Amino acid sequence: LRAPKQEDAAEMLAYLRTACAETEFLACYPEEYDSFTVEGEATYLNNIVESTSKLMIVSEVDGKNAGNCQIVFMTSEKTLHRAELCIALLNEYCSLGIGTVMFAEMEQAARGRNIRQLELEVISGNAPAMGLYRKAGFTEVGARPDAFRFRDGTYHDEIYMRKVLI
Repeated sequence: LRAPKQEDAAEMLAYLRTACAETEFLACYPEEYDSFTVEGEATYLNNIVESTSKLMIVSEVDGKNAGNCQIVFMTSEKTLHRAELCIALLNEYCSLGIGTVMFAEMEQAARGRNIRQLELEVISGNAPAMGLYRKAGFTEVGARPDAFRFRDGTYHDEIYMRKVLI
C-alpha cells in the first residue's frame, strides 16, 4: 500500500476503465473515463496528496495497480465527526484480503482524526462488496431506491452503510 503519485495518472485511468468494465457495481461505465486526460488525472492525484480532507491509498501488486481506497473527511462544522470511504479492486485481486487491509488503514487514519462515523454507499446486489463491508464492521442504515439504472434497464438501490468508531 502506498500513497498515489502524479506519475500514476495513466495507469490509474487504465485501472479505472478495467475495474468499471469488470462489474456493473461501480458508479461509471468504462467509456465515461474516455474524456479524462492523463494531465487531469495527475492534477487530481496531486490534489489528493496535498489535501487535508482526503486520503487515498493505492494497492500495488507486482508493480501493478490492483486497487485503491479513498477517504473523504467532512469539512462542515456540523459533520466533522464523519468520513466517507470508497474502494475498488480489480477482480483478480478480490478475496485476497487487500480490501480488508485498505479499510484497516483508512480506519486508523479516521481514528487519528477522532472521526466518530465512517460511511459508504454500495449498489444493491453487490454481495462480495457488502460481505467485505460487513466483515469490516459496517451496517446498513438506509437506501436510495432506484438510484442506479443499468444498461439492461434494471434499477438498483444505493445502500448506505456506516461504522461507528467511538
